[in-house]
Amino acid sequence: MRIRLLVAALGFASMAFQAHADINVGVTVSATGPAASLGIPEKNTFALMPTTIAGQKINYIILDDASDTTKAVTNTKKLITEDKVDAVIGSTITPNSLAMIDVVAEGETPMISMAASSRIIEPMDAKRRWVFKTPQNDAQMAVAITGHMSKTGVKTAAFIGFSDAYGEGWWNEFSKIAEARKIKIVANERYNRADTSVTGQVLKLISANPDAILIAGSGTPAALPQVALKEKGYKGTIYQTHGIANPDFLRVGGKNVEGTWLPAGPVLVASQLPDSNPLKKSSMAYVQKYEAAHGAGSFSTFGAHAWDAGLLLANAIPIALKKANPGTKEFRAALRDALETTKELPGAHGVFNMSFVDHLGFDQRAFVMVQIVGGKWKLMP
Repeated sequence: MRIRLLVAALGFASMAFQAHADINVGVTVSATGPAASLGIPEKNTFALMPTTIAGQKINYIILDDASDTTKAVTNTKKLITEDKVDAVIGSTITPNSLAMIDVVAEGETPMISMAASSRIIEPMDAKRRWVFKTPQNDAQMAVAITGHMSKTGVKTAAFIGFSDAYGEGWWNEFSKIAEARKIKIVANERYNRADTSVTGQVLKLISANPDAILIAGSGTPAALPQVALKEKGYKGTIYQTHGIANPDFLRVGGKNVEGTWLPAGPVLVASQLPDSNPLKKSSMAYVQKYEAAHGAGSFSTFGAHAWDAGLLLANAIPIALKKANPGTKEFRAALRDALETTKELPGAHGVFNMSFVDHLGFDQRAFVMVQIVGGKWKLMP
């Protein structure tokens, strides 16, 4: 009898220990390298996230992948196999995030990417079942850009983008939608994130004489073609993607980026949103929290991608805890399933409504058109 009671007591003690086990969240961000202007505010944002959710302590294990695909994969493997994380957030950029998919799928660990390409979550398959994301898809933003082009009378357009998965994804979406809207693409160029000159590409763009040019880059490297275009005298309209929406782009681009058009998450112009906008409250909550820690005007949309990843986990964790204990395969699966059931969750960038086949779940509330006016972001009708 005493032995049976002792075994039972040990069993209850073990269950209590498991029920109060920490939840470990692994993070890989591009805090150095070409994408550092994106990754640094993301890294800073994790210090603002809750350390307790539903009574469970949350540990954020943050690694820098230096904007390098191989390093991102190495970090992800370490987080899953050594740190035994319950979820992975990252990476900052599309190539890194795409490379991480096989690792998280093999490790059966849910991942929330902070990169834009729709290819990260589409087409849905067994591997992508484990992958979610917080930035607006390039496809959605390409619709916004081409819609604005059509409305303003653009008949011909040129394209220059990164020579990686980000640029290629944007080219595929932009060229397809532009064709459908009868906008003729007259030039298509590429450059590397670490390039210091794009003179040859820019001269080809200008010689094609397009009404508008779309630059598909992100962070400060996206300023390089625009500065060159202005220096070479291009007078047409310049569009950028939502990949430039941070203060460092304005600083690096200076007067050369004045007048730029871009679609962006509402958080970029949160204070300018009308009170009726369903994202104003949730966007301002992030802006105020980040600026309280880092100073007025310091926030960027990229940190907000990390913030939204945290909101998704905070919403899913209590649901998953009802099914399994942290640190187990069952908990990771329950967390994935809970993320898929996210409904009407307002974030900094949009309202999340996910499903088995949609691991982003954004609608038209997730973007606004913005122009750079007087060196600042201005909400446009």
